[in-house]
Amino acid sequence: MKENFDFLMPSVNFFGSGVIAKIGDRAKMVNMSKVLIVTDKFLEKMENGPVEQTLRSLDQAGVDYVIYNGVEPNPKVRNIQEAKQVYLDNDCDGIITIGGGSAHDAGKGTGIILTNGDDITKLAGIETLENALPPLIAVNTTAGTASELTRHCVITNEETHLKFVVVSWRNVPLVSFNDPKLMFGVPTALTAATGMDTFVQAIEPYVSTNRNDITDGQCLQAIKLVEESLREAVSNGENLEARTKMVEAEMLGGMAFNNADLGYVHAMAHQLGGQYDAPHGVCCAILLPIVERFNLVACPDRFADLAVAMGENIDGLSIRAAADKAIDAMQQLNNDVGIPRSIKDLGADPKDFELMAENALKDGNAFSNPRKATKQQIVELFQQAYDAK
Repeated sequence: MKENFDFLMPSVNFFGSGVIAKIGDRAKMVNMSKVLIVTDKFLEKMENGPVEQTLRSLDQAGVDYVIYNGVEPNPKVRNIQEAKQVYLDNDCDGIITIGGGSAHDAGKGTGIILTNGDDITKLAGIETLENALPPLIAVNTTAGTASELTRHCVITNEETHLKFVVVSWRNVPLVSFNDPKLMFGVPTALTAATGMDTFVQAIEPYVSTNRNDITDGQCLQAIKLVEESLREAVSNGENLEARTKMVEAEMLGGMAFNNADLGYVHAMAHQLGGQYDAPHGVCCAILLPIVERFNLVACPDRFADLAVAMGENIDGLSIRAAADKAIDAMQQLNNDVGIPRSIKDLGADPKDFELMAENALKDGNAFSNPRKATKQQIVELFQQAYDAK
């Protein structure tokens, strides 16, 4: 646990049903006059969806805009280069991202190459950015990555299939918007995948070597909220209470990992996502029980705490037995929301595991994992995730 730490999050965060109506006035307050909207085609076309509601508020506030709708899942270098050109061609002075993690990462990446050099692959790492990004507002539409709150920008190099992270306080948006009603139209599979990402982002900081007492509380509350609400959000996507709790969980988990960092689950998931263009939340969910069983011996008492947070009865159990119940509960939640059991279902190929393991250990999320692994141990974890039935 760190004794001295900083704590990062956006300076302003709007939360609750209907808050999206405030975005126009807030854009004016941060001196945006013409903004680049970074989103995807699905959200842009959605009737009365997040994009339409954002544009309505901008129109009312007299803020002009242009739309880049080319964001792909696991956003690519080409996406941010295209968005940068739209920004420059239209003399924009700010960026508003609308979507889940892909849109927010694409918007951050666009801002990075606008002010810190065109080759973002050279900026991978921690605190590599020398210059501020253009003003950035994030409108979130999934209870998942929490990228609207964090300093992480995750981009895929489509040429090398490597997913890399640019971590910097300069990436934290000025303002975030989390309106649970914007998530009513999210498909079931995406709700499950992003919800499991929220779950993982509450678990990994709790066992991270960079944790602190503030993030511990955030993690435990986030886990309780996921346990209470994810199954219902997947089963009934228009249950406002479930959606609201999942947004609360996502925000708490995002604040936690933004400051306590993550671990091997994310380091390995980035390799799966980059290599096979697989959904990030699904990658994380499949790896979670396998990686955390590996981690368990490093801090069994922490996993016993997680079992309690997940609603497991540990009365009369040893710490190790209680910790084992936490791992079982992780897998049970995966099963309940329909997550595949094996990375084979994502197109994984064992011939890639050596390179993926090597890159996972270089990933910025690997350094705070509670148990240190060799390259061969990471290969074995990938293999376990492949062989799972």
